[in-house]
Amino acid sequence: MILHKGEILFHQGDDGAYLYKIKSGLFKVTRLHENGNMVLFNILYPGETVPHHSLISPKETHGTAIALIRSEVEAIPADEWYRELEEDPKRPLEVASLLQEKVRFMQQRLDHLTVGTPAERLELLKEWLSSYAHGVPLTDYLTQEEIGQLIGVRRETVNRLLRGH
Repeated sequence: MILHKGEILFHQGDDGAYLYKIKSGLFKVTRLHENGNMVLFNILYPGETVPHHSLISPKETHGTAIALIRSEVEAIPADEWYRELEEDPKRPLEVASLLQEKVRFMQQRLDHLTVGTPAERLELLKEWLSSYAHGVPLTDYLTQEEIGQLIGVRRETVNRLLRGH
């Protein structure tokens, strides 16, 4: 299925009737906390099967996934996914590989958050996302607040960095 910028792949709290393989595009995953605070906590990119926490057993979705750019996704019925996981002896290793890839990605993101200056962190984020966004400028699909959440700085700092000061 094709989703365009702003369209929702799944909502926080959905029952997890499907898993999704990201074929192209990007999604942001946000979580609304009880106190009303909205936090961007993940970016989904091609090659991932999500939600990650449901690759082995079902669980309601932890956040809302919103397309950042035109994206293609394959919806996989959860009951079919779990049946194949039980019946095909190679599937658990495939799932372990998917989880390992996500752990490695998270290690890379942590490295990006702990390297040098905010300007360097912004540049690393731009470089990483540009490989999936096909020339679409970062500020066309993420707000300054969201960029700040991804690089560990306040929106005002992002604004200053983007202005080049």
